[in-house]
Amino acid sequence: MDKFIVTAALTGAIHTPTMSAYLPITPDQLAEEARRAREAGAAVVHVHGRDPQTGRPSADSAVFGEILSKIKNKCDAVICTTTGGGFGMTVEERVKVVRTYSPELASLNAGSLNFSLHPLLDKMRNFKFDWESQYLAMSEDFIFPNTFKTLREFSHYFSQEDTKPEFEVYDAGMLNNIAFLLSRGSIKKPIYIQFVLGILGGMQATVNNLVFLYNSAREILGTEFVWSVCAAGKNQFRMCNAALLMGGFTRVGLEDNLFLEKGELARSSGEQVEKIIRIAREHGLEPATPEEARSILKLKGLAAVKF
Repeated sequence: MDKFIVTAALTGAIHTPTMSAYLPITPDQLAEEARRAREAGAAVVHVHGRDPQTGRPSADSAVFGEILSKIKNKCDAVICTTTGGGFGMTVEERVKVVRTYSPELASLNAGSLNFSLHPLLDKMRNFKFDWESQYLAMSEDFIFPNTFKTLREFSHYFSQEDTKPEFEVYDAGMLNNIAFLLSRGSIKKPIYIQFVLGILGGMQATVNNLVFLYNSAREILGTEFVWSVCAAGKNQFRMCNAALLMGGFTRVGLEDNLFLEKGELARSSGEQVEKIIRIAREHGLEPATPEEARSILKLKGLAAVKF
């Protein structure tokens, strides 16, 4: 494709407020971040909820509703809601945003894995909020649960709402899980995959791993899928550039990486969007608009959401 989709992941559930003063927390901040990312060239914004007072990841439905409506009022970007949530959230809490607000696009994690952030405690001692150190520490003994029952139930809710799943794939076995859902009729082609690399507990962020995952997806799922890549921390732009060269899409944003350059904090996800688009244009590629992204991903359109 001559057009590629840029997703901006605005805040996530990994980084904590102490790590960057630029991490958006409140609905107003997230809406402004979405506007900046859209103006920079992102077609999709990926959103998590946070407690507006403390910044702790939250599945509160009212908070999500405020975030979604404010982003919709600020820009025309495709809004991809998380169903990954944060550490300790129940499966029901995680999927509630799809059942309540019927977004065009939402993440659907394709399998269980160890998902840990606890090594960050080796670098940090003082935190703005008490919950931050506890949150990071608990990840050492955390399994991110996405069982076959969860995958079946989530797929059912997504289908009910005509919400497109963005399958988050952290490891090769998760491609088999997607193929199983296809074989049971729980999901239908074309598939949209986000390869997530560099998380402790998942596959490392290397070009060899990305090529392996892409080739494995072709073998297992055929050719009726489109894909993107995101990578944690310093590997973000390296892996996104590799994806562009391979014909894939990219995800940047403060959820995945707090920095713009080595030692320089990004002041917004929009700055990272500008950087990856500059890189892409060196390859003769242009970013898709939100409407072009809707066509590529076969989304139902902004008029069909419930916010």
